[in-house]
Amino acid sequence: MPNALAHATSPYLRQHADNPVQWLEWGEAAFARARAEDKPILLSIGYSTCHWCHVMARESFENEAVAAQLNRDFIPVKLDREERPDVDRVYMTYVQARTGHGGWPLNVWLTPDLKPFFGGTYFAPEDREGRRGFPSLLGAIAEAWKTKRPELDAEADRALESLESHYKNRAVAVADSGGPGSRPADAADAPPGEVPLHDAAGDAYERGFMHLYESFDADKGGFGGAPKFPRAGNIDFLLRVAALQGGGATETGREALKLAAHTLRRMCEGGIHDHLGGGFHRYSVDDSWFVPHFEKMLYDQAQIARNLLDCARATGDERLAWAARGVFDYLLRDLAHPAGGFFSAEDADSEIAGSEERGAGSRISDSDSQPGLGSSPHAPGSLLHAEGAFYVWTHEEIGRALPPLEAALVRAHFGIEDEGNVPAGLDPHGDFKGRNILKQRRPFAETAAALGLDDVAAAADRLAGALDRLRAVRAARPRPHLDDKIIAAWNGMTLSALARAAVHPAACLADKRPFYLEAAVRCARFIEFELFDAARGVLRRSWREGRATIDGFAEDYACVIAGLLDLHQATLDPHWLRLAEKLQTTLDRLFWDEAAGGYFAAPAGTELVLRLKDDYDGAEPTASSVAMSNLVRLSVLAGESVALADGHRARARRLAEAFRSQWAGAPHALPVLLCGLADLLSEPAHVVLAGDRQDPAFAALAEAVYSAAPFSAPIHLLTPACAAWAKEMHPINGRPTAYFCRDFACQAPLQDPAALRTAFAS
Repeated sequence: MPNALAHATSPYLRQHADNPVQWLEWGEAAFARARAEDKPILLSIGYSTCHWCHVMARESFENEAVAAQLNRDFIPVKLDREERPDVDRVYMTYVQARTGHGGWPLNVWLTPDLKPFFGGTYFAPEDREGRRGFPSLLGAIAEAWKTKRPELDAEADRALESLESHYKNRAVAVADSGGPGSRPADAADAPPGEVPLHDAAGDAYERGFMHLYESFDADKGGFGGAPKFPRAGNIDFLLRVAALQGGGATETGREALKLAAHTLRRMCEGGIHDHLGGGFHRYSVDDSWFVPHFEKMLYDQAQIARNLLDCARATGDERLAWAARGVFDYLLRDLAHPAGGFFSAEDADSEIAGSEERGAGSRISDSDSQPGLGSSPHAPGSLLHAEGAFYVWTHEEIGRALPPLEAALVRAHFGIEDEGNVPAGLDPHGDFKGRNILKQRRPFAETAAALGLDDVAAAADRLAGALDRLRAVRAARPRPHLDDKIIAAWNGMTLSALARAAVHPAACLADKRPFYLEAAVRCARFIEFELFDAARGVLRRSWREGRATIDGFAEDYACVIAGLLDLHQATLDPHWLRLAEKLQTTLDRLFWDEAAGGYFAAPAGTELVLRLKDDYDGAEPTASSVAMSNLVRLSVLAGESVALADGHRARARRLAEAFRSQWAGAPHALPVLLCGLADLLSEPAHVVLAGDRQDPAFAALAEAVYSAAPFSAPIHLLTPACAAWAKEMHPINGRPTAYFCRDFACQAPLQDPAALRTAFAS
């Protein structure tokens, strides 16, 4: 009989609706029951495309005996981390502090007043190598709750005090350095002993670059060893370093560009890149981007696409722009809602084609698996499932799908082998035995030469046709589970990527640019009409089968604002700029810390035991990092008054000071915030275009800006209707006219696109 999760909208919660565990959703009903029955809460957090969440579900939450323990001794609560990142953030911080690592599923035991006293991630179904299995652990905690309650309560109080002290000490460090609220507008006027902001930022940039330089894998790309994650913020930062250094004008600029470009090229060659369908998987379990964790997340696609676009502009390497085009093909084909929003993720796991013919009960067993490489996944109630089943190929499947020459091309270029191409060391459970992951093994010209094909262009066309055929064959396989939540923050990132692609100068994107612009506008309209509550002026966190009841978090506002600003740059439609201004007002009202500066992740008044500010740009950038750049852009692009524009810039400076101890102490932790800091400390270059937006001459001037503007810094392109200081700029003699300005001092009006491009170079 279904439990209370049967009524949830979250795909993750619905996956657990038929568990024998009597799960409750996170909320007052569960809290009240914990208080009334004086039982601890087991809070289990995950998301619907989480591999180890599936594993633990089969091993423990679908087990009748384990469910009986949970139902008797605990108040079991399930939570989708993508719906409630604020709750996940608090208890993940606790588990990371307690164990030194984190991940999902996240399992935390709480007192009835929501204080954590024990937690971890995946727990095996039986005791192993001195570690308690999940049933044994449940029994020990239940017994301790009865016999050692004062100790558990004391541990909960100590844990919460420790977390509060951690964040309070950071705020005190900022206040002791002069206090963000008292910081003068001019960094040169810093208090005695305080390093001026500009100097501190320069030092942080140097040390942040050196951290990446020293950890760079010169052969395989990326930073550090296995596993390798495509941390987009690192590439953003390197490209900004290169831009500040004049591109290839200095050794540092050349090195920064090399690190970024080499990493992206190796990612594009690797198995982490879906060579057939486009897009990128979550991470690589090895150090060469070969064997991925096959999950695909929307936020990765959006951020990597932006990295590829920016790096293509910086290097002139159109192969990177082609890879970005593949990402957008995937998004628009497989993750797009008909109304314009984008779904959140696809699972790593899927049913093996034809597994229904193997007979009832034919399943991969992973009862001996541990979190790690190549483990066998799970999908409740299914037949034979495996991670990556949708994506991998046998040697014979390639031969059946393609003519001989095309099959030879694919096998040679992507390393297809008779016995499979995944080494045993990267496949400890044998999931990929006899199967192949596509990875580009060499430049295509070498592949053609090895097969005796002299006409490389004709051979490339054959390969492209072969990949189209394989994509069609693959499409007939059972697809991985799709999490069809539409999340505001991730759609904001996608909106930004599409808007930037719509004005990108790469030749290989030219025929797609109108489609990208249309998709960007549709995405923005979805956000406005389905995720924005105009009556209250607030965003909702997500949409699925209708607008969710959960209000948005700071990251939702920051990322949507950034996307709207990029869309405004692509369309120069003031509507999107005004909506961005409205959302910034709400972000400031609900999330800004008036005492210490910076943005809290969640609004006040929630049930959280601790209100946090994020200070690490990981798989997703922090709200404060994104907001830094947004505020600077709004100070130039928007503002019904000069005072409002100055207010945005002053808030950006306070934000920089609020996080100074973090970015100055560990600059590599906040690469995206450092990019915003560069925006704050740079003289803004902007262009005011006056005239009829439908005039081809106006479009030509805008195109000149898109092609000549810096490759990683935001474009400041506006019309006289946008900002108070620009209202007196008019077209000359009725012709569209550009006013190129630097630090609000404008050059003589220009009407020739070539002259406008030259102005950027001067």
